[in-house]
This record gives sequence, structure tokens and C-alpha cells, in this order.
Amino acid sequence: MVYLLVTVHIIVSVILIGIILLQQGKSADLAGAFGGQGSQTAFGPRSAATILTRVTVWCAVIFMITSIGLTILLQKGTGKSHSVLEGTQTTQSTPAKK
Repeated sequence: MVYLLVTVHIIVSVILIGIILLQQGKSADLAGAFGGQGSQTAFGPRSAATILTRVTVWCAVIFMITSIGLTILLQKGTGKSHSVLEGTQTTQSTPAKK
């Protein structure tokens, strides 16, 4: 199961990189070079969703699901749970005297 998830994860990663590089930026025209946005919204004008943006969203969702799935499967595979704070030294501070 882990090998299948790793394979899907790598394939989706490569597809996601390619699709993101194929997309045109929001201000990629000549007006964007000089600061013209054409709209006063915070992130620029919202264009219609193309097939590239839809595939990007679905690849991102699959990427996140496979990332979480791999984390869960690999943690269960080791047989013990690990903590971020495991192995760190804790210090007890004494309250200040009045």
C-alpha cells in the first residue's frame, strides 16, 4: 500500500509542477509590467476557471491526501508513535521570590 501511495504521490507531483509551469500569470501582459491591473481587487482580476486551473486544484487535493496518507501509514508501520518533543530536555523554572 505504501508503494502505491508513493507512486501516486510522485506522479501527481510531476503533473502538478508541469501544470503550474504551463499556466499564465494574472498580470503577464504588458499592462501588468507597469502596474496596471484592470481591476481594483486585492489579488487582481478573477478570470474564468480553465481546464488547467481545475486540474491544478484536483492535483493539489490528491497531493495533500497522499501526503497525509503516507504520514499515517509510515507512522503505523514503525509500531511506535513519535512526538516532536520526544527527547528534548525540560527545565522547571522556580517562581521569583517577592
